[in-house]
Amino acid sequence: MARIAIFIDGGYIQNIFRKLNTKYDNLDFEKLIQWISGENIIFRTYYYDCLPYQSATPTKRERSLLSKKQKFFNSLDKIPHFCIRQGKLVYRGNNKGEPIFVQKRVDLRLGLDIGFLVYNNKVDLIAIVTGDSDFMPIVKIAQDYGIIVNLIHGPKLTYHEELWRQVDERKEINETNLKSFLK
Repeated sequence: MARIAIFIDGGYIQNIFRKLNTKYDNLDFEKLIQWISGENIIFRTYYYDCLPYQSATPTKRERSLLSKKQKFFNSLDKIPHFCIRQGKLVYRGNNKGEPIFVQKRVDLRLGLDIGFLVYNNKVDLIAIVTGDSDFMPIVKIAQDYGIIVNLIHGPKLTYHEELWRQVDERKEINETNLKSFLK
């Protein structure tokens, strides 16, 4: 059996759930992790996300969203070999009255964690749950070090085609298997 590290882009997996018309709150992460890892030994699962934006004087809604996300992170912390990596949500203005927020430090942290594990020979394979082509360079580096890279992705148009072609193996989260990950 191989040692596997799993890297989950929280924003991406939430997007998959929206596309599949399923409530993200119903996801059982332990079942998802087991499906991703298969028979392999789980070294660690890393989850990347941000807490909701808080203005200088937070509104009731902002405080509620923050509390909900903190409870969610606390529930994830209870999963064995699970690590949460937080970025920062930054306000970038608004478009037609709608606020624009951008995640910062999330992709970089994910790439650095992959690079660290690969360089230090901690794992034999990695699984990344993302659709972002920004990860192609670190995927290539991992492959150059002899690591098998598995992409866990949603339906067509939720992932970058070049990333899909770059990886060694792929698993799709779809309407059929999604049901097995729900509480």
